[in-house]
Amino acid sequence: MPGGMSGPGRNSNATTLDEPPPEGGWDALARLLEAAKPGVDTRLQPTPSQITDKIEQLITAGRNEQALAMIEKRLADTANPPPPGGTDVQLEFQHARVLAALGREQEALDIYEHMTSRYPELPEPWNNMAVIYAKRGEIDRAETALRSALVADPNYAAARANMADVQLLQAKRSYGEAAKLGVTGSGNKARAVDNLLKEPTKQ
Repeated sequence: MPGGMSGPGRNSNATTLDEPPPEGGWDALARLLEAAKPGVDTRLQPTPSQITDKIEQLITAGRNEQALAMIEKRLADTANPPPPGGTDVQLEFQHARVLAALGREQEALDIYEHMTSRYPELPEPWNNMAVIYAKRGEIDRAETALRSALVADPNYAAARANMADVQLLQAKRSYGEAAKLGVTGSGNKARAVDNLLKEPTKQ
């Protein structure tokens, strides 16, 4: 190919998030030259969007500890001075998601609450708050959060589906309370709702 020689497998668009290329031929000469000069990493520094894309890949792959380490490094790197434009909202959201996935739900909830106070127009933090509340059995708080998500975006499908599940949980709770008071058939209805909740949701 015209244009001169280049190293094997060298990608001019590679960033420090990518693995360095393996050492090619001329090993002895390469080692000699390396000993004679400082090492230079020619990979580019990643952009903020490349960092969040890489974090998203790690989250999708279930590599949450690795994702958290990358998030915390990015947060430390941008703490002082803060990045142009202020807080990286996507990074903040990913931070909360990873913490929740690692069982650190209160820390995740704190971030979501902070996000909803600053960006109430975003439905995703409201929805994810609701999921944590529902897991804790705080059904009414989950409903309130989901209502806020749907005010922000009435067509947000995840929040709409979660609202349906939360309302079923409320119905199950009410039927259970009615059964304790001796209302005929309420126990059967509570069990029917419970079975409905156990059915997998089809995409």
